[in-house]
Parts: sequence; C-alpha cells; structure tokens
Amino acid sequence: MTITRRGLHRLALGSAALLGLGTTPGAVRAQAVRSSGPLTNRDFEPLGGQPPQSARRSVEDFDYQIKYQRAFEAALWAMPALAIYRFRAAALEDLGLRDNDIIAYSGVATAKLEATTANASTPYITAFTDLQNGPTVLEVPPAGEDGSLYGQVVDAWQYTIADVGPSGLDEGKGGKYLFTPPGYDGDIPEGYLHVPSPNYRVAFAFRSVRGPGMTEADAYAYAQRLRMYALSETDNPPEQVFFDPIDTRYPTMPLWGLPHFENLHAIVTVEPIKPEDKMIMGMLATLGIRHGEPFSPDPVAERAMTQASYDVWFYMQEWYDNYPKDKLYWPDRHYISLLQADDNNTFTWTYDDRVDTIERAAEYFWCTYMPKVLSDNPATQYMMAMADSSGAPLKAGATYRLQVPAEMPVDQFWALTVYDRATMGFIYTGQDRTTLSSYDLDQMVHNDDGGVTIWVGPTAPEGMEANWIPTAGKRPLPAMRLYGPTSEFNDKSFKMADFERVD
Repeated sequence: MTITRRGLHRLALGSAALLGLGTTPGAVRAQAVRSSGPLTNRDFEPLGGQPPQSARRSVEDFDYQIKYQRAFEAALWAMPALAIYRFRAAALEDLGLRDNDIIAYSGVATAKLEATTANASTPYITAFTDLQNGPTVLEVPPAGEDGSLYGQVVDAWQYTIADVGPSGLDEGKGGKYLFTPPGYDGDIPEGYLHVPSPNYRVAFAFRSVRGPGMTEADAYAYAQRLRMYALSETDNPPEQVFFDPIDTRYPTMPLWGLPHFENLHAIVTVEPIKPEDKMIMGMLATLGIRHGEPFSPDPVAERAMTQASYDVWFYMQEWYDNYPKDKLYWPDRHYISLLQADDNNTFTWTYDDRVDTIERAAEYFWCTYMPKVLSDNPATQYMMAMADSSGAPLKAGATYRLQVPAEMPVDQFWALTVYDRATMGFIYTGQDRTTLSSYDLDQMVHNDDGGVTIWVGPTAPEGMEANWIPTAGKRPLPAMRLYGPTSEFNDKSFKMADFERVD
C-alpha cells in the first residue's frame, strides 16, 4: 500500500483527535504546507534549518572574507575620526610640535598644506590638545577692525563642540574657552566659556579674517593674540609657541592601507566608546583592534584591512561620480554644496534609529571642520563642480573655462580653488597657484561686460596666464567659495554658469 501526503494528513488528524489534541490553528497551518502526492525524502526533513541542496558557498576563505567585510565597514564608520586624527599626528610627527602649540600661517596656504579641500584665501590657524592631561584653556581675542576669527573646535570624532568668533560662543567679544575631558567633575572657574568634550583629543581650525584695508601680515599678527595652555598653568601660563608652516610640507591627509587601521587603533584605544558603537567595536576585535590594548592583527587581518582600505577609497570616488542628483544646488546646473548636512542639518548622521555611516563617510571624505549646524543662510557657501555644461564628468588633461560675472552675489569676496579629484587637496604645480579670487581681479583680463573668464587646465590659453589655474594633468575638482553670500545666492535666484570644456 502506498501512503500519500493526503493519507498521511488524515492519519495525523485522526491521531490528534484520539489523543484529545484537537486541531489548533497552528496545527492547521503546519498541515497546510503539505500537499497531495507521493511522499519524498524531503517530507522527513525539517522545514528550514539549511539552504536548498542547490546552494553553494561563494568564497573558499571565510576567515579572510569576514575580516575584509568588517574592515570595510569599520573604515566607513571611522572616516570622521580618521580624517581629523591625521592633522594632529602630522603636527606632532612631521612638524615636531607639541599639544597646545599653535600653527599660524603667515599667508594663505599653498599646495604644501596637504589637506582636504582647504582654502587658499584666508590664513589658517590650528592647534591640538589632549584632555587626558586635564582641562585646557583657549584664549580668543575679541573681533574688531584689526581682525576676527571664523572656525570650529572639534572633538576626536570631528564633531564640532564649539564655534568661535562673531558666530561662536564668545559672540565676537573674545574670552577664555575651557575644554574639559569626559566625566570631568571639577570646579569651573568663573569667567570661562565652559565646553565639555565627549572625547579626549580636541582640535581647532580658524581662519584669520582680514578687516577692511587689512593685509595678510595684519591677519597673521591678529592670530598671534591667541593663547592655549593647561588650566593648571593659569597662574603662570608658558610662553606661547607659534609655528608658521608656510614653506613646510604639512601632510594631513588620511593614509590609506594598513596605516589607516593603525591610526584607527590609536583613536579607539584612547577615546570613550559610545553605546551605538559597541557592535562595530566587536567587529574591530576580530581584526586585532581592541580598546586599551596593543594593535595585534594576524596576517589575514592585515591583508584584509589593507585591501578594504583601498576599496573604501575607490568606493568613495565612485560615490561622487554617481552622486544623487537631488543634491544638485540648481537642478539645471552641475554643482553640489561641499556641506551636505544630515536630516537634522547637523553633521553627525546619528538618528534615534540608526547611524548612517555611508553618507557620513562621504561628507568627511571630502571635507573637514564642518559647523555644528548648517543654517538656512550660511556665512559661507562652497559650490563643487561635479560635471561640465554637457553633464560629463571633468576629465584629467582637459581644459575648461568658467564665466564669472562682474557682480557676484557676495558681501565679502569669492574664490575659485581647483583641487585634485583623487586627493581632494591642492595640486602641486610649477606656478604654485591653486586659487583665483576677487582679490586678484586687478591683475586679471576682463571681459567686455566687466566679468572675467577663468581657465582651468594643464596650460594657459595665450594671453590668459593671469586668468588660469593650472591642473598639471590631474583630474580637477573646482570649488567656488562665496564669503558672505547674499540672499540672491541663498534663495537660488542667482545661478552660476557651468564649466565649459574647450579642447
């Protein structure tokens, strides 16, 4: 006698009735998965528990695969911290400075400042401190006719913990900022602007903004009114050390490959671990990176981390090659803003239900020192040219031109800087020119309407050397900065022309 599924089904129902079990809804659902027809060996296997017999493994080396996947995700997750870490590491290791020494540029930066999308229009000031040694004081001079500061103080994750200057905590009045470490419960002296830091390592980057009629030398002198020292030294602060790297290579860009993860270890082994980061810390442990322990990857982890770091760089490049079109500043132009904030108009990408590590990594891949909040009318705007007028990506070795009108919608000044698309940093050239701005108009050739044409490419058109930014054969990433953009720009009634390819 052959037993069919239908017969087996009836036997099961009968057995259940004899045992007084009845037929519950759950039992009916379980029985419903059986259909009529002859029984097979599969009917005597559990439903689920293993893949179908046709499934095959996709990789041979699961040890490498899991370590690669975890390294790739970790590199995305840590992008903000890795980028800011290099600024301090290069200052200490390459420039020979110490925490609380202040870097103050005597002029605008050249390509020797190897930094991501830095400006070359206003002199930079930067410094670092380690709150493991206790609270630190930063004295900021008041803003006035002799100068003012614009910039941010960030923690080890590059999240802004204080803005300074007229738009900062001191409101342009100057004062003493006091930065305290995580968990600090000491007294806060009167008269200080207290800024509790969620992390130990703190960095700042300011621009010394020239007042009307002032020179770069005036801006440099104003910067040297800053002071930074330990709170324990308040009664007798040491003489402030200033360092001018104007003629010195300052390599602040991330190091890709295994050093990427050596730097990551140097961060997570010191800084507090947030609850939302515990899962990624468990992944890092697989790679030999643990909080408070030496860096100890095995050879497989080293190989996986090296390749994953490279792949993250390629992935970020591809991300910007295929940037979401809804990020275009003007729908019929090819610019996106350098400052791409999260849904809360901040730069953390941390929400109640998730942390968006991909968009966060993309922003910190091409930008550093973001403001705490992106306002509807920001004090500066940065338009990045992602394609030419035809919509084609900008190419290495090609020549482009940009028409800049006589009346740009700015209260202060505009500046066009061209970066290397591969590094997002300045391009080394024999001319040592990275930027042309409204400060340079007196030397430039003007069009009949009073505007100027700026040329970007490997060589200058004849007679246009003063209107040319060289690219040395690199793939260009042009950025138009507007300092003090007017409402005409912010409400988008003004539109910039696209770059036009001319060769």
